[in-house]
Amino acid sequence: MPLIPTRDTVLCMSLAGRPGSFGVRFHNHLYEQLGLDYYYKAFSTHDLPAAVAGIRALGIRGCGVSMPFKEACIALVDEMDASAAAIQSINTVVNDNGHLKAYNTDYLAIRQLIDQHSLAPDTSFALLGSGGMAKAVASAFRDAGFSHGTLIARNPDSGPALARHLGYEWRAHLGDARPRMLVNVTPIGMSGGPEADQLAFAEAAVQAADIVFDVVALPALTPLVVLGQSLGKQVITGLEVIALQALEQFVLYTGVRPTAEQVRLATEYARS
Repeated sequence: MPLIPTRDTVLCMSLAGRPGSFGVRFHNHLYEQLGLDYYYKAFSTHDLPAAVAGIRALGIRGCGVSMPFKEACIALVDEMDASAAAIQSINTVVNDNGHLKAYNTDYLAIRQLIDQHSLAPDTSFALLGSGGMAKAVASAFRDAGFSHGTLIARNPDSGPALARHLGYEWRAHLGDARPRMLVNVTPIGMSGGPEADQLAFAEAAVQAADIVFDVVALPALTPLVVLGQSLGKQVITGLEVIALQALEQFVLYTGVRPTAEQVRLATEYARS
């Protein structure tokens, strides 16, 4: 039976420019299955300071933070966990009696996926993007020992700055470079977006690569993932990222770690 919120229900939420349903369904499914009196709701806002003040004032337990708020939230919280402070990008805020502490579970998820997929640190890679999520992903690769990286970003300010900060090369375009791993951290391929049917990398680059990693979660089968699978490449999907980062958020909010089977079922439910 679905949860019916009461005056004692603990509220969690998310803030995004384009709110999605995955987090809502994932968290609420686990709350129900584990018998936790919590409820999760997605929001957007045109007044971020007021929204964050509302988290504090209303006792909202936790808040997921998505584009375009991951960096703007930094000035509005009281404390940064190492996972967020190291990369100056937030995707989770936890409220402990009015004290707001920020985390980055995107970073934690990428570090876990690097291990789970046995990605070798000597693998050359090109990462497309330079926003808050790109910071988390690129920083996770750097901290895992990947030294042969190129950041591809057309933005002449954020692209070179992020590359310099992490010790990677910057290019406005991939050009004729052929790294062994391609990582998309842009909205290219995202359902409902203006580039939903486009490839993040040229087909020739995908053919030359060994690994294709698309952080776009919806759909899980982006054009890049579909092409990578058809060419027999090792593929890592954004669905894996979003499930792992949501799991770590769930643990931060509730103090409860679900079983692997419970997480699998919640992920399937959230996708349906």
